[in-house]
Amino acid sequence: MKYSFAFFFFFFSFFFLLLCSATAPVAAEGGQWQLLQSSIGVSAMHMQLLHNDRVIIFDRTDFGPSNLSLGGGRCRDDPRDWNLKVDCTAHAAEYDVAANSVRPLMLLTDPWCSSGTLAPDGRLIQTGGANDGERGVRYLAACGEYDCDWEEDPSGLAAPRWYATNQVLPDGRAIVIGGRGQYNYEFIPKLNSEDAGTVDFPLLRETRDAEYNNLYPFVFLNLDGNLFIFANNKSILLDYKTNTVVRTYPAAPDGHPRNYPSTASAVLLPLQPSGTDAEVLICGGAPAGTYTKALKKVFVGSLTTCLRISINDPSPSWSVETMPTPRVMGDMLLLPSGEEVLIINGATAGSAGWDLGRDPVLSPVGYRHGGPAGSRFDVKSPTTIPRMYHSSAVLLRDGRVLVGGSNPHAFYNFTGVDFPTDLSLEAYSPEYLAPENSNLRPEIISVAGAPVALSYGKPFSLKFTVAAMSEKGITVTMLAPSFATHSLSMNQRLLILQSEAAAAVLADEGASLYEVNAVAPMSAFMAPPGYYIVFVVNGGVPSEGMWVHIQH
Repeated sequence: MKYSFAFFFFFFSFFFLLLCSATAPVAAEGGQWQLLQSSIGVSAMHMQLLHNDRVIIFDRTDFGPSNLSLGGGRCRDDPRDWNLKVDCTAHAAEYDVAANSVRPLMLLTDPWCSSGTLAPDGRLIQTGGANDGERGVRYLAACGEYDCDWEEDPSGLAAPRWYATNQVLPDGRAIVIGGRGQYNYEFIPKLNSEDAGTVDFPLLRETRDAEYNNLYPFVFLNLDGNLFIFANNKSILLDYKTNTVVRTYPAAPDGHPRNYPSTASAVLLPLQPSGTDAEVLICGGAPAGTYTKALKKVFVGSLTTCLRISINDPSPSWSVETMPTPRVMGDMLLLPSGEEVLIINGATAGSAGWDLGRDPVLSPVGYRHGGPAGSRFDVKSPTTIPRMYHSSAVLLRDGRVLVGGSNPHAFYNFTGVDFPTDLSLEAYSPEYLAPENSNLRPEIISVAGAPVALSYGKPFSLKFTVAAMSEKGITVTMLAPSFATHSLSMNQRLLILQSEAAAAVLADEGASLYEVNAVAPMSAFMAPPGYYIVFVVNGGVPSEGMWVHIQH
């Protein structure tokens, strides 16, 4: 009934879909796509889901007006802006998932190609950018029943950070690594005098090439509290407390760079309860020299390979797998089932940068990391909207993937170009949300006062209903929402929690009630403090998630 109602409603209102219409999902094998908004007025260069189920979406501020008015007589007066000194349009928006609505937000400093993380209290901490935003730190709370907006410190960073990477740490701080011309790192917030400056980081100086192919380095918190950092084609394990290289890994076997502007994507694969093994997966990118050739309008085909390494093995080495299609500027998302990585967006030729990508790849690809080598990939249903440079994607609590952006131009340009600026939002629904899986989809019984508070290493229980139990049984997963920009999902992390077999509480002919006991992650090395989404997974079909909060 849900989809038939949506179909009839939007059929009769078709001609009124200019700005904020939702269309019925297009179903096909391999998931389905739904247009949520034909225009939110702002291109989704950056996205972050907050624990109030609202997604913060923003672009740069220095290209002129957007297509979303600030309203209420508000304007930004910025004498340092490169294009528009007085700007009455918004360059950030809050997207309410449940209401499918957009609220404009006021950004004062320029967050172009910046980075971000979530603080333990759920605030978005957003760092760096260009022009008057290069040292900026911006804060945005997850509002409750009231509307809030950005709070900004234009000099909150010790160094300019353009194309840097953030990673949340076990103590709740964020480390901010690199940026164009910055071979160092620093911490946010500045808790003491030792945090005030920067720390030299030679890896970034050593891996810079003529095309800068070490921007937006891939950074993951390892289970021992150290940081795995990949830049260009090299990687190390860093003890950031002492600025010591604990381990040096083999270089990428083909020698090609994987970071911006060659722009592959990377994930830390789901972590098991044992808390010992950690694997990094890097997929796609552009061969060395592609950026320079693309500037001359020679568009080299993208890489087809994925690289995978167990970073805690005594003798780690890269394994190489081949994707069904080449891809550059793709986004990689951990799906809540814990079984699959989704590779979405991007192109099959060229590189990141203004108008330097060609041949969009419209079909996502799934990667089942636990499957046998050689048969882990499958191609999903295609979208009709190219998502090129400056597109992004985040996972929502209901299991859908929110996709937006694509603007390979210095300004908003809608005509006369190969890939016009795109201001729409789409949702991709993986196969687990297909109607034929509805009887397997659990529903967690809502808890008053959610988000639920968890304590490290302590048990907790979840009650849920489901119509049919899978022979595979129940698992519980826990996901950290990520900050998405430039094909990098910062702080993305998914844990398979230790849990017992689910027990029936009340049998019913429709949907029986069950209870599953699980154990929260053992330490902040596994799950830094903050907000997460917990899912009950029934044979690969996840429930709608539930927000939880874990802290020391």
